[in-house]
Amino acid sequence: MRIVILGSGRGSNAEAILKAQVAGQLGKGKVVAIISDVPNAGILSLGSRFGVPAKWVDASPFKTKLEGEGEVRYIEAVRAYSPDLVVLAGFMRVVKPAFLMAFHKQIINLHPSLLPLFPGLDGIGQALRSGNKETGCTVHFVTAAVDGGPILEQAHVSIDAAETLESLSLKMHAAEHSLLPRVIARLSTEGYK
Repeated sequence: MRIVILGSGRGSNAEAILKAQVAGQLGKGKVVAIISDVPNAGILSLGSRFGVPAKWVDASPFKTKLEGEGEVRYIEAVRAYSPDLVVLAGFMRVVKPAFLMAFHKQIINLHPSLLPLFPGLDGIGQALRSGNKETGCTVHFVTAAVDGGPILEQAHVSIDAAETLESLSLKMHAAEHSLLPRVIARLSTEGYK
């Protein structure tokens, strides 16, 4: 299964996927490219570390969504790698219908909450402020509804009484780094159900 990772930040989840691949824990999955919408994003440095093509692709003209000329560039860039799966790992843009149709039922996203709770931005902060005793992370198929696609799997994280945003974020990242590679490995061997 050929995998293209899209990300905007430092790439800790992409690194977890690549480490799982090196350890033989990504099933039949193989990361074939990393693409970022931020020219100097940390995720791009993973390419040379793991021997995977990594490049910036201009997503303008919009700042928070992939639409218009940027969407066309992304469709072309991702298609060049013939992916079976596109993983949004900290990709901070809303993908739109043309991109969704180009990779129909091939795009998954990792979200830092137990969807349908706390969709959108700041899932960890929303959960902390909610007073809930538990949160977690979700891997789901991407659809036109933001964070609304079919759920593939979730991991639960407790929220302790003295929890801070920093401590909860650390716990959440640990859960994400385990969950995302596990889901990819399962999809690569069992297929889409």
